[in-house]
Amino acid sequence: MSGASSGTIAQNRKARFNYTIEESIECGIALEGTEVKSFRAGNISFPDAFAEIRDGEVWLIGLHVTPYVYSSIFNHDPDRPKKLLLHRDEIKRLIRKVDEKGFTLIPLDFYLKNGRVKVNLGICKGKKLFDKRSDIRDRDLKRDLQREFRKKNDG
Repeated sequence: MSGASSGTIAQNRKARFNYTIEESIECGIALEGTEVKSFRAGNISFPDAFAEIRDGEVWLIGLHVTPYVYSSIFNHDPDRPKKLLLHRDEIKRLIRKVDEKGFTLIPLDFYLKNGRVKVNLGICKGKKLFDKRSDIRDRDLKRDLQREFRKKNDG
């Protein structure tokens, strides 16, 4: 396919640290005007972004899309809520998870798929402090093992 481009635009590493991700779902995003160009340039910021369900629609809140530098005065609002595009049955399933089990919807990463901007929306549960500590400990152990392994191979 000649026109198909795909690639990661941005990842939310903080989400993987602060939340336990049960599952993720791919969503399209309804973007306006120059927002697509800003996305392609990677001019987005989403440190505290989350999705919420209002009136049977899923909205992404807290995503900042920097206005496109080369556009005219008719630029987009950088902090407006963005509508996520999902099938009705997927939205119903998300409503059940969020309402019944106390899950939160967090954007995990943004990427291009066939020229369209997509978001990987994680169905997450907040981690407790001891969970975070154990993750840090596991990561440090893994790093130490890699170091030892490299030393043995080099020496």
